[in-house]
Amino acid sequence: MVETTIVEATIIADLSMTLDELADACGMQPQWLASRVQDELIGAGGEPTQRFGSADLLRARRLARTEVMFDVNADAAAFIVDLIEELTRLRRMLSDASAPGGADGDGAQ
Repeated sequence: MVETTIVEATIIADLSMTLDELADACGMQPQWLASRVQDELIGAGGEPTQRFGSADLLRARRLARTEVMFDVNADAAAFIVDLIEELTRLRRMLSDASAPGGADGDGAQ
């Protein structure tokens, strides 16, 4: 039986972590994270010396979990995580549009 855990996260705008701190927060080795950063799967610019925010933390955790759970390489995991992030974005847009005062401004359904 597969156990599913749903975790909600809040992005903290002022979070700033080093590569080592981010790797530790993901439960992965710094070399694992540095490789994903250099391949531009995490962070912007591919520089391991950069600082990482909460969006990077969320993506890195998803990548790590996906690689381990599905036993896939980094590129396949990144593709899966891209799809998850796009689905999340689309669901948010749909939710915002259907909320009172949504996309059309008057809350009409």
